[in-house]
Amino acid sequence: MDAVVRFFKEGGLWLVPIAFVSFLVLAIAIERVIFVVFRFNLNGAAFMAQIQKLVMANNIDRAIKLCNAAPHAALPKVIKAGLTRANKGELEIQNAIEEATLEVMPPLTKSSGSLATLASLSTLLGLLGTVMGLIGAFRAVAKADPAQKSQILTEFIAEAMNCTAFGLMVGIPALFAHMFLAGMIKKITDEIDMYSVKLENLLITRGKGGLDGSSEG
Repeated sequence: MDAVVRFFKEGGLWLVPIAFVSFLVLAIAIERVIFVVFRFNLNGAAFMAQIQKLVMANNIDRAIKLCNAAPHAALPKVIKAGLTRANKGELEIQNAIEEATLEVMPPLTKSSGSLATLASLSTLLGLLGTVMGLIGAFRAVAKADPAQKSQILTEFIAEAMNCTAFGLMVGIPALFAHMFLAGMIKKITDEIDMYSVKLENLLITRGKGGLDGSSEG
């Protein structure tokens, strides 16, 4: 604890905006992990395997209930939209799936680029604090007594280096969180794209009678 207090004292006022950015990074990262990983995400392959079996068994109502069992996940919302139009025409099924996809994407990708921006901002603030610390060091040394120059220079350089270090300590985890969340979002969107097309083809084939007999044999 004493080391942290000393670090902030030596870093000066430029650590304050970096600390503010760190709180933003933490808040956004926690919120996005909760929603993307635990609410919008699910095992797409296992879920779609169950949906396919129910559709092939002509049990659309149970398939819709299965979607309702995961009301917050992105994929079931899109699949449910297609299932509710299962007895309609091909165009209505396509439109329902497309509309549901457009609805789930904004909440899924919300603030997805903020972490990368904040990572860059924290690093730049750290560099700015370093530059300002060095400028202050040269000014102070130029006017200082020769006997005090070494101590003054050491203090200002410590302030400058602490700013860079703190900026990197905030920026690196922010980039890591951004990379992790971007990967999760891509996984979910890829599943939506792939499985919505599969459902669409399955429902169209069902509507044309292509699943009769062949699915039960």
